[in-house]
Amino acid sequence: MHGMWREGNRFELLPEASRFLPAMFEAVDGARHSVLVELYLMESGRLASAVIEALSRAAARGVTVLLLLDGYGAMGLDAEDRRRLESAGVALRWFNPLGWHSLARNLTRDHRKLVVVDGEIAFTGGFGVVDEFLEAWYEVALRIRGPVVADWVRLFSSLWDSPMSRGAGAPALVHGLANDGSASEGYRGMRGRVVWGQGYRYQAIRHSLQQRVSGAQRRIWICTPYFVPTLSLRRRLVRASRRGVEVCLLLPGASHDHPGVRYAGQRFYGRMLRAGVRIFEFQPSFIHAKFTLADDWVSLGSCNFDHWSLQWNLEANQEVEDPRLADEVAELFRRNFAASREIDAEAWARRPRLQRLREWLYGTLDGWLTLLR
Repeated sequence: MHGMWREGNRFELLPEASRFLPAMFEAVDGARHSVLVELYLMESGRLASAVIEALSRAAARGVTVLLLLDGYGAMGLDAEDRRRLESAGVALRWFNPLGWHSLARNLTRDHRKLVVVDGEIAFTGGFGVVDEFLEAWYEVALRIRGPVVADWVRLFSSLWDSPMSRGAGAPALVHGLANDGSASEGYRGMRGRVVWGQGYRYQAIRHSLQQRVSGAQRRIWICTPYFVPTLSLRRRLVRASRRGVEVCLLLPGASHDHPGVRYAGQRFYGRMLRAGVRIFEFQPSFIHAKFTLADDWVSLGSCNFDHWSLQWNLEANQEVEDPRLADEVAELFRRNFAASREIDAEAWARRPRLQRLREWLYGTLDGWLTLLR
């Protein structure tokens, strides 16, 4: 599912927490009417305390503050922090709390990441409120102004007021939210749309990526922390490389929060390398960012483009068609390629038996997981 392509937007790339966290806090501290926050990960710690204080200050000024957290991903938020939020006047709801219903329902998680202030400015990316984002994880966010902000507000509102969400926050709080997503006057704006997915039922994000990969003429550069692509995407990447498109993958190196996922994805390296796909493993830290560049099209948001994200999670990305942002994203890729180790095809073919065994074991487990419904 996706919104309409809208003109007149402004998108600003904010690489690394040292840039996007201060920008978000500044926006929240300047809020006049509403603050909407939707997150998968929120865990008690230094960053959570800072976020709770910022949201509490906004609520104390009379701003409507709505916080929507995933019922599993935010289990690390302790009871005292939950009480602090509610006592400060922050409306809190939980998406799909774990229960004794079907396994498939428990597996469905809200993996979106979104902050919207006054219906005027939005942020999306792969961020969460856990202390790893302060130092240990590399992440990228996008600051959004313009008509597409209204689509982000509608997406948030539909889930806040959904039967899948529970909590003391009243569902009706999203009715009549302020929304000023007008195009910036005097600014030659950018073209963009919001695209989202809801497990295996609605996979507009996957379909959009596949179309862009199939139609790319010059380059397809993908950054994802969990590289376990579908068969269809793998085939498209191989075909693109064989027809002369520059296909590059920016993936985590040994620093990884789920090493088994890395091994499961590495079983696909061989065929891709033989087809001419270039694979870079980022060395400085765990790269948690999710962004894609196909010619002058950019997609950035929550979706990892792995089996799990596409089959179970609620995801959302911002798509942009604009050569100016594409140039910024391309430069970001180049800096990260330079900080990575490129996988050599001949050396990879000689990798140790233990590495091959890990790929087989975790690849088999991944295959079983994809059969769940």
